[in-house]
Amino acid sequence: MTDASIGGFAAPGFEPVREAFVANFSRDDGEPEIGAAVAVYHRGQCVVDLWGGHADRAGTRPWARDTLINVWSATKGVVALAVAILVDQGRLRYEDRVAEHWPEFAAGGKGEITVAQMMSHQAGLNGFLDATTVADFQDPQRLAARLAAQTPFWPPGTAASYHAVTYGILAGELVRRVSGQDVGGFIRDRIAAPLGAEFHLGLPAGLEWRVGEIVGPAVSGVAAMELPEIPARAVANPRLDPQAPNDRAWRAAQMPALNGQAAAQGLGRIYGALADGGSLDGIRIISAAGIERLRAPRHPGPDLMLGPRQWAAGMSFDVAPIFGPHAATFGHTGWGGAFGCANLERRVGIGYTMNRMGGRVVGNPRGAALSAAVFACVDG
Repeated sequence: MTDASIGGFAAPGFEPVREAFVANFSRDDGEPEIGAAVAVYHRGQCVVDLWGGHADRAGTRPWARDTLINVWSATKGVVALAVAILVDQGRLRYEDRVAEHWPEFAAGGKGEITVAQMMSHQAGLNGFLDATTVADFQDPQRLAARLAAQTPFWPPGTAASYHAVTYGILAGELVRRVSGQDVGGFIRDRIAAPLGAEFHLGLPAGLEWRVGEIVGPAVSGVAAMELPEIPARAVANPRLDPQAPNDRAWRAAQMPALNGQAAAQGLGRIYGALADGGSLDGIRIISAAGIERLRAPRHPGPDLMLGPRQWAAGMSFDVAPIFGPHAATFGHTGWGGAFGCANLERRVGIGYTMNRMGGRVVGNPRGAALSAAVFACVDG
């Protein structure tokens, strides 16, 4: 990959981000980019908008500015924002008991679980008790009913353990109960469409031609994890195939923890709005106070599955550091490496997408290199 074959721009002062992006295509660690994009917003302006490579393994389709790709758990950050918007509208409080809005949820001794606990992976529902398949996700309300009937795997509020799959079912059902709208429609109408952000949960058939092919890692970090019984429930039932997003049925469904289809610009615009106090290009999606509630620490860590990590209300503060050098940067990563993040103090929002999944459980060194370059430019 040469610099000349990269599309887009890096504003003056952000040239190192372009250099890092180009370098990611020739990494010698076995995981160079196939196709990727990165978008950076600073003080409400797009300062980096880059894309390159190919949208397919065979190298027949160039990656475009609007190429969509499955971003796995980076979906969770946008779903967390949807809940935060409902809180900002006064229709919900993080201190509320979930059962106030979803009465069936009180079964199995869960009547005192708060919205904040559910959103920060403390509810004890990190897996399904009954055998579950990916096909079951075609009916999220049915899965929500199953989770509502379950007894928690640990006393809620006493520990956090990543709800890798169930988080989306829980948060999505809460959005539906409070707003009367499915979570994919709520995100479309209240976040994506107003911002002009390419992010879809439940991809319309007419956009299929823009979706890139996911290329799974040679060795999956998730498969290689040796976990105790409780955190293992998050990834054992069902076990996810890294190639699953290449199926139309997967992309058409609403899996609010797993299958957001996004362009880097889409994530960049969403987190760019958060980084600038809740608005972008004159469009406000949440108040500054709403962002503070969203990013308020809810559990100090560690997470029983992921280790050292501080959870906010569905957002994670920086670890590794995937999002750059500043601990206050928050957002969400996806399996394989896609992410969106925001830093309020520096007014920086970043969106990164790619089709070659990294082998690590969280993040990949390509995205980390881009974040490091962005903040080196901003911090001077």
